[in-house]
Amino acid sequence: MTRPLACAVLALALLGGPGQAQSGSGPFTVTETGQSFGSLQDAVNAIGEGQGTIRVASGRYRDCAVQEAGTITFTAAVPGEAVFDGGICEEKATLVLRGHAARVEGLTFTHTRVPDGNGAGIRIEQGNLTVSESMFVDGQCGILSAADANSTVSIDHSTFSRLGKHPDGNGAHAVYIGHYGAARVTNSRFERGTGGHYLKIRAPRVEIIGNSFDDSQGHDTNYMIDLPEGAVGRIAGNTFVQGTGKENYGTFIAVHAEEGDNPSAGLVIEDNVAWLVPGFAWTTAFVGDWSGETLVIRNNRLAAGITPFQRH
Repeated sequence: MTRPLACAVLALALLGGPGQAQSGSGPFTVTETGQSFGSLQDAVNAIGEGQGTIRVASGRYRDCAVQEAGTITFTAAVPGEAVFDGGICEEKATLVLRGHAARVEGLTFTHTRVPDGNGAGIRIEQGNLTVSESMFVDGQCGILSAADANSTVSIDHSTFSRLGKHPDGNGAHAVYIGHYGAARVTNSRFERGTGGHYLKIRAPRVEIIGNSFDDSQGHDTNYMIDLPEGAVGRIAGNTFVQGTGKENYGTFIAVHAEEGDNPSAGLVIEDNVAWLVPGFAWTTAFVGDWSGETLVIRNNRLAAGITPFQRH
């Protein structure tokens, strides 16, 4: 878990400084052509329906962009040093993605807020999305998806900090994946939530491995992992800390707490570690299940006071 933590330290240090975009008119460069642009949207438009990579110079930007087509990689020239600060397109997100596919590498997103409470660093509306070594901090949503049953969202070595419900919005989650085909979240850190769930996924197939969910400094938070319509797959090798500032203390991992058709039989939850902050005095279950199906729950190390499983 050292890599996402290092990313967090680097990005937060940058966010604390004045941070200005580099001098000149072309901080956004399409690497395949070498052409630079003064706005992120112009760089996206230059790729159009094709395939390309946009390299973002170190600096702080109010830009946002909508990808309508093609396959685009958005990458920081220096990971952690390219910060998108508050730019929102379509009252949705800094990056609104509905092309064929997108990849985001080494970028930081902050102050992503909109009036309806669901402002995001990334709003993925269709196509595959891969995010790595990126930071989402001090906003409403980190990543928010629409529905695309034929595509996958993958998140790796990224950090989500101080996200969720804010006074200027209704509510949000650090990561919310809607009706996508599959979701994969690995080696990432979730911390200091300000409301909602840390990870909420409606996809029928999940892989949630090697992450850290630290709610010790969260407030008004809910579940660590919420699979509201059920899912199959594997939740393994994660660490969890349950804090005292929660809106809902009852469950770490919730399976099928809402209506939905996703089967959950055979969902594997194994080799995780969970504990409570000092002074935690509520009844809590590591896995809360509303599906009534047979889950595979094994080899989890739970602190005293955590019920391994509760059927609802």
